[in-house]
Amino acid sequence: MVCKMKKAEITRLTILEHAFELIYTQGYQTTSIDDILARTKVTKGAFYYHFKNKDEMGIAIIHELIKPNFEHYFIKPLVQEKDPMEALYQMMHDALLKNKFLKVEFGCPASNLTIEMAPWNANFTKALNELALKWKMCMEICLQKGIEQHVFRKDIDPEQVAIFIMSGYWGIRNLGKLVNSTKVYKDFLKQFEAYLKSLK
Repeated sequence: MVCKMKKAEITRLTILEHAFELIYTQGYQTTSIDDILARTKVTKGAFYYHFKNKDEMGIAIIHELIKPNFEHYFIKPLVQEKDPMEALYQMMHDALLKNKFLKVEFGCPASNLTIEMAPWNANFTKALNELALKWKMCMEICLQKGIEQHVFRKDIDPEQVAIFIMSGYWGIRNLGKLVNSTKVYKDFLKQFEAYLKSLK
């Protein structure tokens, strides 16, 4: 029984990982269940044993693959005890230049899914919004800590700054995808550093 459970878990993870690769590189709506089956070599019965449909699988990808990576690169740096300005810069730097899970030519998977699915699928909207809201909240806390430590000016609005930073990240990910070069990331980081210093 234990062996069967382990095999089932491996099959489920295999489906998710290969499906993510296809969806990330060619888009959610253009990736069919048949594409996933061909890539994973699992049967249609095995697929439907784990997922009721493609959308349930898509939500699982967000929770089980995208979210852990997101937590590591976007949340963890902000909650560690260090200089708030350094934490914000390092978060952005590492998310853009050290995150091997994400490829410049394909952009941000959460952003891609937001564009493709959020307008017409409430479950995708909810799952993706949870990620965005947690990131925003953690940045607000980090910025508020910076205000209290006199790292940032007391007149800045943490929520507005957090929204601005989020917009900058998603924008530069899309630009990087368009030009297929990390040079734009490096240019962005120079200006991002200058922006953070302007909040002092």
